[in-house]
Amino acid sequence: MAQIFTASADTRLRASLLAAFLCIFLVVLLVGGYADSSYGTLVGWVRDQPVPFSHEHHVAGLGIDCRYCHTSTETSAHAGLPATHICMSCHSQIWTGATMLAPIRHSLAANVPLQWNRVSRVPDYVYFNHSVHVTRGVPCVTCHGRVDQMPLMSRAAPFQMQWCLDCHRNPAPNLRPPAEVTRMDWSDWDAHPERHKDFGELAMKTYGIEPAKLTQCNICHR
Repeated sequence: MAQIFTASADTRLRASLLAAFLCIFLVVLLVGGYADSSYGTLVGWVRDQPVPFSHEHHVAGLGIDCRYCHTSTETSAHAGLPATHICMSCHSQIWTGATMLAPIRHSLAANVPLQWNRVSRVPDYVYFNHSVHVTRGVPCVTCHGRVDQMPLMSRAAPFQMQWCLDCHRNPAPNLRPPAEVTRMDWSDWDAHPERHKDFGELAMKTYGIEPAKLTQCNICHR
């Protein structure tokens, strides 16, 4: 009887299967590494803006509240980006001839909105409501980081599904008094975890926050 397979066929088959397994493993490793890297999440990356706005100067230096520029953060699903007239409420009187502010003056004269490039955003298939989070006491710093220390705005959180679910499964540690959500430095608060725990649990009862419901798919995917 003629031999169909050579003596080395079995070895070649095993080697091929091993090579295929290694390729799949490397692809999974590469994709996973990219997804968690700063290149994939854009954490720490700065986006070009029509005007190099410094949160460090305006928030930490001048003490301007987040809600002065992001006017709808407490009432709408979207926080809103600053309109030209908000910028000009100050810059019609100070730094009126600054070159870097020329786009603002042009926007006002031409009645054309400034095209700000959003730094922090979730994918289009994810529903996120700013007002729900802010009015329940999730502070700005939780998602946007210490903007008062950013000369140029950069993304502070990955906005990945796991990151959101970690908070939805256990919201209490991230809740603060709603009247103080724009406060940046919570170091004194975090120094007393027992106070933090009591407040978080009380806030969850007050607002009827139920983690079991927050982890349902239709909360974010509608």
